[in-house]
Amino acid sequence: MGRVYNFSAGPSTLPVKVLQRAAGELVEYGTSGQSVMEMSHRSAHFEEIIAECEALLRELMGIPSGYKVLFLQGGASTQFAAVPMNLMGENGKADYFVTGMFSGRAAKEAALYGKVNVVATGEGENFSRMPDIDAAKLDPGASYVHICENNTIYGTRFTKLPDTGAVPLVSDMSSCILSEPVDVSKYGLIYAGAQKNMAPAGVTIVIIKEELLGKALPYTPTMLNYEVMAKNDSMYNTPPCYPIYVCKLVLEWLRDDIGGLAKMGEINRRKAGALYDFLEESSLFNATTHKPDRSIMNVPFITGSKEIDDKFVKQAAGAGFVNLKGHRSVGGMRASIYNAMPEEGIAALIAFMKDFEAKNK
Repeated sequence: MGRVYNFSAGPSTLPVKVLQRAAGELVEYGTSGQSVMEMSHRSAHFEEIIAECEALLRELMGIPSGYKVLFLQGGASTQFAAVPMNLMGENGKADYFVTGMFSGRAAKEAALYGKVNVVATGEGENFSRMPDIDAAKLDPGASYVHICENNTIYGTRFTKLPDTGAVPLVSDMSSCILSEPVDVSKYGLIYAGAQKNMAPAGVTIVIIKEELLGKALPYTPTMLNYEVMAKNDSMYNTPPCYPIYVCKLVLEWLRDDIGGLAKMGEINRRKAGALYDFLEESSLFNATTHKPDRSIMNVPFITGSKEIDDKFVKQAAGAGFVNLKGHRSVGGMRASIYNAMPEEGIAALIAFMKDFEAKNK
């Protein structure tokens, strides 16, 4: 069987060139005589890999001096606890935008460590649109303001950041990091699970302003303490070595093959635009999100009939379009079109959807 078009929300598709490079180096990395999977994280070979990975990330994202880059374990969900443990100590309170399932979980987790003020939520409209940003509801005494920049399940995103003034902005970028340029200087902290746009599952990226280090609650576990991880260059213990290596390859692909994040953003907007345009014109399929808030990474859609939805997902999988079933909490379908999904994959999906529509009117 040939490769399918994988629309999984994560772990997601990786660039074929990266997979081929990783396959070629699986048994021996360079002239090391060993695989990255088996080399010591204290070796010169791996120290070179992690240093190159960080340098590439800094280059592509334009990360300013004064920020630390950490390669951590535990996924983005672990950061739901790590963020308040590290940042809530001074004032004991934080503002949260609840715009989907994961930001809701983050707010709930943070409430274990201090006072959480939910400044806006889209729950009343089933998270189909982003709530209005009312600066008056932000607490100037909060330790930080937390957002989930792109909502994987519901297919919405922040198109404009809240103005948090002197309060640090914390963003979960798990499903949109590296999809387009961002101004890192606007954030106090960015975190992202890597398994959507960066690498296989196993490594989580944290980009944190240095002035926010050293404020952890006294009972913060060592493994969740950003200052400890920063002082040890992410190697307090054995880091997720192989995902970091693949992340380096993905970053090289973004720089050398794509041409950087501005070019990647153009491609992603083109891919999403083509799919949304079809959904707008279709008499069978409908997008479920408010147009101004639509994600360029995750596109949920429905037919209005569970029976037809299930039929579509089954037939699509048989035709080589896999993982199109929507999240179990919302149903329907969802096409996650991360960086590594080629434009021809979107064109092929649209052609299949047109044919399915013609046969199921």
